[in-house]
Amino acid sequence: MRHLETFIDRKNTASLKWDALEKYYGDSDLLPMWVADMDFQPPEEVINILRKQVEHGIFGYTISSEQTNNAIINWTSKRHNWKINSEWILFSQGVVPAIGLAIEAFTEIGDKVMLQSPVYTPFFQMINNNNREVVNSPLVLKNGHYEIDFVDFEEKLKSGVKLFLLCSPHNPGGRVWTLEELTQIAELCKKYNVLIAADEIHADLALPPHNHIPIASLDNSYTDFIVTFMAPSKTFNLAGLQAAFIVAPNKSLRNKIVAVQQKQGLTSLNTFGILGMQAAYEHGEEWLDNTLAYIQANIELIKKEIKNSLPTLEVIDPEGTYLVWIDCRKTGLTDQEIRKRLLEKGKLAVNFGNAYGPGGEGFFRINTACHRSIIEEGLQRLKIAFTE
Repeated sequence: MRHLETFIDRKNTASLKWDALEKYYGDSDLLPMWVADMDFQPPEEVINILRKQVEHGIFGYTISSEQTNNAIINWTSKRHNWKINSEWILFSQGVVPAIGLAIEAFTEIGDKVMLQSPVYTPFFQMINNNNREVVNSPLVLKNGHYEIDFVDFEEKLKSGVKLFLLCSPHNPGGRVWTLEELTQIAELCKKYNVLIAADEIHADLALPPHNHIPIASLDNSYTDFIVTFMAPSKTFNLAGLQAAFIVAPNKSLRNKIVAVQQKQGLTSLNTFGILGMQAAYEHGEEWLDNTLAYIQANIELIKKEIKNSLPTLEVIDPEGTYLVWIDCRKTGLTDQEIRKRLLEKGKLAVNFGNAYGPGGEGFFRINTACHRSIIEEGLQRLKIAFTE
């Protein structure tokens, strides 16, 4: 498809990934493979509906319609076999703001909120910024595959945890949790009366043959203590439209979220977020399938080249997301030395593992949702960085 074949120059477009290198790395002369957005244009139908709105020329207050909700309902049903009701849906400017909403709505200052490191950095930030206590049940890396230590998981829940933040599929480790794992998570949280806030922003990016299962879809008895966050942002490269949705089947939990939104005055999405979300879910399926195949080929190329040319590095084979988590611990280098090699020698901007909490030391994360030429150039720079 055209969006995969064409390299689009994003420099000087106020792109965080391409134009903020000096700010975050102190050097603008780097190849950016860090921020988790795509370098691909979204589905043509999304561009067309946004263009039509621009040509209309009026950008007044905009409401989400039943058609918007139906687009979400049909998408989650078809892609994830999850039947949701229209009244369960709330909107948010993003999944990170939604995590903040959940923390504020369901916990008090000083309460314990649990996560599983290494994990998406804002999980830590949102807990700390809301003056809650981080409780960590670290994932265990076995034979290049992250697993949950359910003995530790249960012990931590027993300690008085009020809310568990689930990252599913997992970022940065790329795990797509199985039915058995998700069921055990839900059963334990139910047993200890712990609410689950499930960040499922990468739900649509499970890589075949893996399938994402929304944790709230497992059993009707689970919906009373689970809220789910999803968005078209990662799926269709629409992060700049700032549009996500929350699925909260339990009316009491839903009302608590709405109460916090009303306190903040954040009760609606912008015009382009509503239109883009709706068009993506109505028309984006073929685009997504083609994009996932392209991303998977990028990942296979990275795995092959690293295995052949950089044997001291190990790719944690992702089951989902377009992010690749790379283990550098066999090099014997410190985090600072890894950083120095990548930035100064390889001239490559990546996400460094220690930002993802305990267990992230000695790793880095790269983004594969880009033109094949960027992958090839990035691999050459990796070789320069890690070859004496």
